[in-house]
Amino acid sequence: MWWLANPQDLHRIEDRLSTLYVERCHVDRDENAVVLVNRERTVRVPAALVATILLGPGTRVTHAAVRLLADSGTAVCWVGERGVRMYASGLGTSRGSELLQRQAYLVTRTKERLDVARRMYRMRFPDEDVDTATMQQLRGREGARVKALYRKHSERTGVPWNGRVYTPGQPFETGDDVNRLLSAGHSCLYGLCHAAIVGIGASPALGFVHTGGATSFVLDIADLYKAETTIPLAFDLAAQGRVDERDARRAFRDRVANGKLMARVVRDIKDLLLGEGRDISDDDEHHLWDDKTGHVAGGINWASDLADAWDTDSYVGVSGPDLDQSEVPW
Repeated sequence: MWWLANPQDLHRIEDRLSTLYVERCHVDRDENAVVLVNRERTVRVPAALVATILLGPGTRVTHAAVRLLADSGTAVCWVGERGVRMYASGLGTSRGSELLQRQAYLVTRTKERLDVARRMYRMRFPDEDVDTATMQQLRGREGARVKALYRKHSERTGVPWNGRVYTPGQPFETGDDVNRLLSAGHSCLYGLCHAAIVGIGASPALGFVHTGGATSFVLDIADLYKAETTIPLAFDLAAQGRVDERDARRAFRDRVANGKLMARVVRDIKDLLLGEGRDISDDDEHHLWDDKTGHVAGGINWASDLADAWDTDSYVGVSGPDLDQSEVPW
């Protein structure tokens, strides 16, 4: 199993191909390579060179291939076309829990959580000083920015805009054409961000701006890219009369087909949680938590040290008399 392997036996996360998207082919194993087979060709991919493999529509995967990917520390995500849906995922690439622990630390401390939220807003307001802004002020600025953005694209495309309409549980059935396209596009963006978050070992639930949901962090990250991806795309499609959910899904898929957005999402998550320029340590240390020193080494029988510290007066053994009891009938 990969988490028992020596770190030198596997490629470090930063040295791997971040994501490999596969669709409409058979996925099998040949020795230490994943084999991708379709009608046109056969491609061999060293499993340990890939951080996350995204299995799109039309894929069939064997038990042997999944086991090889798991042993190599490669995350497996079952997704929609070009990653615009997130259906399920397997174990991620991170040998340790550094990123998840860091995320939990930041989100449970008010000052640090606010700092992360400010960094998120700073990515959206690069020309504004938000270092002292409260969450209430940040939300107000974001609301004003998004309203102005909707008006801008409405004027650019000539598509009427009467406000955002969204009904939970019915995202595609309510609102006018551009609102339905916005909901469809956002859903695609959420899927891509969800796959990126799971793939690098973070939690999709521990959000900084959004909270209380299983995908709160997904919503946080997706909000960073709506202004340049799904919002202009929805107005462009509405202007062209392409108003079906499928139109939004395919158009978004085509825009992210080069994979640059996925790589950018991964980099931005690391910068937000770890600090700019830092990367995840892939050391699987298997420590035991200690309330005084932080942690101690695992894989050691600590009872021997405790026993050596005892003297004859350090403990008491208590036993009771034997009791005559009938056997339990079952």
